[in-house]
Order: sequence, then structure tokens, then C-alpha cells
Amino acid sequence: MKSHFHVLLLLLVLASSVPLSVNLSFADDAAQNDEDSNRAADTSESLCDGTTVMCHESDNNNNNNNNNNDTAMTMIMRSSLPPLKQVDAGVAPSDVTCTQDRSLLLRMSDGSPACVYPSSIETLILRGWAIHVLPDIAISNNNSEIFALGDYPTTSEAVKYFGDVSGYLARPATDGDYPGVVMIHEWWGLNDYIKEMADRLASHGYVVLAVDLYGGEVATSSEQARLLITEYDVEQGLQNMNAAALLLGNDYSADKIGSIGWCFGGGQSLNLALGHDDTATIDATVIYYGSLVTDTEALSSIHWPVLGIFAGLDQGIPGTTVAEFESSLNELNIENSIHIYDDVDHAFANPSGARYAPEEAKSAWEQTLTFLESSLK
Repeated sequence: MKSHFHVLLLLLVLASSVPLSVNLSFADDAAQNDEDSNRAADTSESLCDGTTVMCHESDNNNNNNNNNNDTAMTMIMRSSLPPLKQVDAGVAPSDVTCTQDRSLLLRMSDGSPACVYPSSIETLILRGWAIHVLPDIAISNNNSEIFALGDYPTTSEAVKYFGDVSGYLARPATDGDYPGVVMIHEWWGLNDYIKEMADRLASHGYVVLAVDLYGGEVATSSEQARLLITEYDVEQGLQNMNAAALLLGNDYSADKIGSIGWCFGGGQSLNLALGHDDTATIDATVIYYGSLVTDTEALSSIHWPVLGIFAGLDQGIPGTTVAEFESSLNELNIENSIHIYDDVDHAFANPSGARYAPEEAKSAWEQTLTFLESSLK
């Protein structure tokens, strides 16, 4: 343990004198300085006699206290290395450890890790340079039963609505006139969780068409999702969602139509509001922690209520941006209801995700049902 402490102390002294990176406030500057990175890596490797950043773990001590100390030392030693050096040492990109004043993002282009200042995260994501680091989805860990079913038994089927693209349509089994909802998936694609959410919403008296913006592809890992979102065509996606709204109005007699989406789908729900086809009516927009537009000129095309659900710990969509979005809606006299749930992070409402927060997710779903009831019925 003494030797470990001496190594740690020497590391901290050396790290304080070695510049590790440049300011990553803009995408063009969003790579750590190679010379400084190599110097830091060489320093750490020399302290480990040329072995990996986790070389100290070769001393296999079964004592729990020692193991805890080893784990803490591993994290500190990792953070003294630049991200790519950690990957070279066998660390997964999504598990890279940054220094205390930095946060981890993945580059959109190749999925490589970057440690950036928190103030830069929103800009880099909006510019399409970076993506959130999200845990892989846990298919077997679906806790969606917390989202209460309504009074309507439902039926579902696959329907073609945009050329050869099929969506998942859920509706009450009893004939009648029901409002329509375009449901937009997360960056994972149209998976079973989204289909189940379509069933659950339909049980409250809606015809729900869960669209497929990935042409049948579904991701289960962040790397797969990154590749799918990289290939996503925004204009074609808008046409896709407009076609879904048109089908709900024409084929299912939906007099009023809303949209709802989570994460990637939340941003697309707003995009549909801003770029909806005049032939496809939109009467309500629900956004779960999706990328926002705050420009009043762009938002002026919205003439219906907006519900926004956001996470207080979400650095990609910070509270300042949410407040600016709400202010712009108020300035335009657009009816809105904006909720920020403190102490939860991006994707907190996904019951199959590692960031799932059951109480906040349940509250957000109740807000959603109340909002759609008042806006569409």
C-alpha cells in the first residue's frame, strides 16, 4: 500500500506540471494535443515500468479495502492518460475516465472518446461533432409496467405508410373516432420498448403510429446506434413523419394529431412541429429531452401546445437552453408546459436503460397523458 501511495503522489505531482489538453470549446479544437498527450502517457507508463495503466492491479490482494484502493487508483491513473491512450490500453471508449474538470463524449464520425469541458458539450452535440455517452440498452430489463394502461383494449399491426417503410400501429380494439399520435423512437430505432409504449398510449384512447426512421434497423449498443444516426437523413426523416401524420388523418379519421418522441425522437418531434406538411395537421407536440431550437422565427410556425420533459443533469440540453426555449415559446404566446426533473440524467424515462429513474419517469408519463388529453380530446 505504501508503494501505491508513493506512485499516486508522484503521478499527481507530475500531472500538475504536464498540460494534457487544449480547450475543446469548438469542434475544430476538440482533440487533445498529441505532444502533450504522449508526454503524459509516457510519464504514466514509465511509472508502471512500461506496462498498462492498470499495472498496479498485478498485486492481487484479496483484502476488500485494498481492492477499493486499487480501484480508486486505477481511475486516477486512467484519467492522467489521454482518451485514446486509455483505449489502446484496453478501456472501452464509453468507459474512458476524464479528469475531474472534463466530461466524456464520443465523436460522431468514428465513435472515439473525447474529454471536453462541460460548457462545450451542448455546442459539440448540436454541431453534430459529438454524441451522448449512453449505456447500452438492457433488453431484458424492461420495467415499463410503471406506465399505467388505460381503459381501452388494443390491437396492433405493421402498416406501410411511407413507401416501403413500415411502422407499428396500435389502436383501441373498439371502433370509434380517436385522436392520432405520431410516436418517434430513440436513437436505438423502432424496438420492442417503443412498440410497447405505443400499445400503452393506445389503451388511453389514441391511434398511435410508431414510425421507423431507420428503415428497419435496430441498435442494441451505442456503437450500432451511432452508425445509424450518422446515416440519418433529416429531410427524408421529416417526409417520413409527415407521411405518418397524413396516414392517421386519412386512413384512421384522426381529427387531431400529436407527436411524441424521446431523446433523438424528442428532437424529431420538434422538427416535425417546425417542418410539418400543410396537408398533415399537428395539434400537440411532446418532447422528451430532445435537442431544442430557441430561435423565435423558427418556432413561430407552431400554433399548438408544447410539452417539454427534461433532465436536470443533462449537460447536452442544459437548463439554460431549456429556459431559453420556454422564454421563446412564451414570447410567441405558444401554450407550453415545461418540466425539468432535478437529479436525473438524459434518458431517465427509458425503463430499459441504466439511467432509468422510476418515480420521475412515472411522473413524466402522467404529465404526458394529462397534456394529450387536454390538447387532443
